[in-house]
Amino acid sequence: MRKLWLFLLTIFCSGCTTHSDVNSERLKSLPYHYSQFDLALAWEIKQAGMETVVEGVAKNLRYAYMEGIEIWVTAIDAAGKTRARNVCFVIPHQIKQDGIFPFDIKLPIPLEPGMMLKFTYKYNGSDGGDGGVNWMQTFDWAVP
Repeated sequence: MRKLWLFLLTIFCSGCTTHSDVNSERLKSLPYHYSQFDLALAWEIKQAGMETVVEGVAKNLRYAYMEGIEIWVTAIDAAGKTRARNVCFVIPHQIKQDGIFPFDIKLPIPLEPGMMLKFTYKYNGSDGGDGGVNWMQTFDWAVP
């Protein structure tokens, strides 16, 4: 029985390590990047017919934990008109410092050169004490 327990523990732990390593490697290898004091993001753009998928990973750089993370992406055309907007609500709900998590956001339009993607992320960050900080950050990225 003890050998079975050790065997199962080894399998479960190695699965967790592998998943973390995969996300860490994706953070480095994806083509597009953004980093601020609190969060690092990396992503790629995939066209799927008349749809665009923004798929990537992000890393909590600052807080003991972040909760309620939302990542919004808005597609804006060359004339400044909003063409599409969608959100990813990150699960698991709480991400520890240095935790890396995936996100994916589908936009119901194909992207064209000259368009802009406006990324907005929101979260509640805490260092473990009472309260915390509700934070929101926005940045623009030009579609190549």
